Amino acid sequence: MSDYKALASDISARLKQFRTDIPHTMKGFAQMAGATHHDGALTARNKELMAMAIAIAMRCQGCLAFHAQACRKMGVTQEEFNEMLQVAIYMGGGPSVMTAAEAQMAFEQFAD
Repeated sequence: MSDYKALASDISARLKQFRTDIPHTMKGFAQMAGATHHDGALTARNKELMAMAIAIAMRCQGCLAFHAQACRKMGVTQEEFNEMLQVAIYMGGGPSVMTAAEAQMAFEQFAD
């Protein structure tokens, strides 16, 4: 089982270094991410759930950690998270079932 809190912390430290080593790329990425983190036709919360579903389908453990943490901070309920898992599994097939289990573990770790 992965420690998603530690993973998020470790990746955050690496991303901080990236901001020094590859500042233009990271600035562009931050601008792109920032452009999506507000309510529009879709709520920021729905967009975060979409990001988690894509993270599951892409099998990105680091993404699971960051998006589970963000979902918790946004007040995503267990029921909402479970429905997102259904979509991710549907779109990603068998490998997404395994990653959905990991996503659930990450979501649970950020509960406190």
